[in-house]
Amino acid sequence: MRTMNIQKSKDLFSEAKQYIPGGVNSPVRAFKAVGGDPLFIKRAEGAYLYDEDGNAFIELINSWGPMILGHNHPAVREAVLHAIEGGTSFGAPTAREVEIAELICAMVPSVEKVRMVNSGTEATMSAIRLARGYTGRDKFIKFEGNYHGHGDSFLIAAGSGAMTMGTPNSPGVTKGTAMDTLLAPYNDLKAVSDLVAANKDEIAAIILEPVAGNMGCVLPQPNFLQGLRDLCDKEGIVLIFDEVMTGFRLSKGGAQELLEVKPDMTTMGKIIGGGMPVGAYGGRKEIMEFVSPEGPVYQAGTLSGNPVAMAAGLAMLHYLNDHPEVYTKLASTGNRLVQGIEETVQSMGLPYRINHVGSMYSLFFTDKKVGDLESAQSCDTILFGKYFQAMLKRGVYLAPSQFESLFLSTALEEKEINHILEANEASLKEISG
Repeated sequence: MRTMNIQKSKDLFSEAKQYIPGGVNSPVRAFKAVGGDPLFIKRAEGAYLYDEDGNAFIELINSWGPMILGHNHPAVREAVLHAIEGGTSFGAPTAREVEIAELICAMVPSVEKVRMVNSGTEATMSAIRLARGYTGRDKFIKFEGNYHGHGDSFLIAAGSGAMTMGTPNSPGVTKGTAMDTLLAPYNDLKAVSDLVAANKDEIAAIILEPVAGNMGCVLPQPNFLQGLRDLCDKEGIVLIFDEVMTGFRLSKGGAQELLEVKPDMTTMGKIIGGGMPVGAYGGRKEIMEFVSPEGPVYQAGTLSGNPVAMAAGLAMLHYLNDHPEVYTKLASTGNRLVQGIEETVQSMGLPYRINHVGSMYSLFFTDKKVGDLESAQSCDTILFGKYFQAMLKRGVYLAPSQFESLFLSTALEEKEINHILEANEASLKEISG
């Protein structure tokens, strides 16, 4: 364990709070769930983050997923630098847009046409609008604990049961918006069937994370995804997989390829920009042809298909498409870390569950199996906060919330894996003592 000087971060946070709400530009960064003040990052390289005070951290967030190859990978960096030489924004078509669209359609099983946007939030908002326009229906079903960005329709809390409408869980979201959003528990196929039956011929779409990452890593139970697929086929509902986190990470074709269930539409983000601000939504040709200017559903954006973001995304996707060994290494690293962490936490008698698939995992401090939001909320978040701070002192930067998945990269080598496992053992001893 080391003593960290974080005075520059403290000073920056104090200054930031004068000009930025909460001092941060995204809430989880404020460290409210784990205590203490956030670190201000100066640069990143490979498996490491470096803060403004010069502290180095092995990190397991990777910009919330996209840095599969680690930070500042040469292939992506060189592509960005080359693209900048030609200009940073045109607001007009480019050859790179065509190339990356072709590549996405070749890699993702469900995608026959794709539209580039600027973020995962924009992708999911656009996908829901398109599903409504395509089906002529207004309502859609989402799942408790799944996060699809901060669009009004998605910021809905659960009602009192599967048969009730949701209610807004953020000021500024109208009750009228909430009335068209139906909530179901994740992994509960019967609740979904009940909602569909109670709203016959009114539901345009079902949207979900095929592997959830926003209540921690939560896997779909066997036959859950296929059950949704069958229900949507029967009822004429558009099935949307939000693969902003899982797309190109769990396999080159995303969770849908790994789990062998094909949605009607897929939303993507982060990774297809190599970490640059970007998103996309795509799917079956007949649905995507409803998007303007080919169809009546309007969606536009000056920065959509930005040339620098497209260059970064092309470099990333070409690398992943051409190097299948990436996924072998990610799985091997994930297995090694999870096995080591599990052996240690088990030996100490702490309540825990570990959910893991490929390069995503979460350590939950609970004795319950975590398969939905309710079970995730049984976790000891105070204990997690202590664990987070103990790991941070030992040079390992985790997601600052119990309810976020961790994401691994190929930049983690033997040295970093051993350090993480040693820090984990020491941290668990500290918090259990």
